[in-house]
Amino acid sequence: MAGDVIVGHDVHVLYVRHVPGPPLSAHVAELWYLSAAPPRAAERILPSGTLQLVVNLDEDELRVYDGPTIRRHSGAAVSGAYQASFGVDTREHASMVGVHFRPGGAWPFLGAPPGALTDTHADLADLWGRRAAELRDRLCAAPDPRARFALLERALLDRLSNARPGHPLVPHAIAALEGGERRVADVAATLGISHRRLIDVFTAETGLAPKAFARITRFRRALSRAEREREPDWARLAAASGFCDQSHLIREFVALSGDSPTALIAQSSRERVKLHHIAIAASAAPDGARGRGRQHARPRGVLIR
Repeated sequence: MAGDVIVGHDVHVLYVRHVPGPPLSAHVAELWYLSAAPPRAAERILPSGTLQLVVNLDEDELRVYDGPTIRRHSGAAVSGAYQASFGVDTREHASMVGVHFRPGGAWPFLGAPPGALTDTHADLADLWGRRAAELRDRLCAAPDPRARFALLERALLDRLSNARPGHPLVPHAIAALEGGERRVADVAATLGISHRRLIDVFTAETGLAPKAFARITRFRRALSRAEREREPDWARLAAASGFCDQSHLIREFVALSGDSPTALIAQSSRERVKLHHIAIAASAAPDGARGRGRQHARPRGVLIR
């Protein structure tokens, strides 16, 4: 599959990722295809500071849960920027395709500000109208991942051609916070913008306030470092990642992922499905995932185009 990278391929999982070229590469980290057979009961999605467009190729439904609460969405949806982990019931969507946007990258494509989608999912039809169902139908009929990636690229390029540009300072703020700067006021001063104005435009375009984005970035940095080491020195890793001390690191891991650092690393190394996704055992899947009425969350300030 020229130009595509098969990340995982065994008897249970096929995961293919594709990095698009310009101009999409400025906004999109990757397009991905995942097929799992037999399907895992559920997956836990760790906060990433980004948004995703997700299409279920099996059933016209997605099920998202937070504890015992099940939220049902159509088979094509946008996952907003979450500030903590959430679960996805995967029993009837073992074959999926999606778009993983870069931080701030989803802004031109949605038809609504990412800040209206924080900590929630939205049906793609609420953002794209009838084009959402048309895209899903074509993706379901496509013969292979490469054909699906081509369809997604065409749809995204069409949206990009009609998009209004975002605030020019947001990418610079993202780069500063990803680079380790933790004081939002210092970022605002460097960019020559008021603290309040930076918070407003950053939240609208990324789906997270700058402080929340920096917090998740620090967590992701520490998690990546820990995964590269067999037996991490947590005190040293905490200092290197920008935490006050090891206790601070532990509190943040529990708050953002639901697990202690050691438990998360052990589970991640065994059961990582794709980036930010961890398989959950059937016994830990939510009760009553089937048969509940749809709880349809319409985002605030949606403009249908």
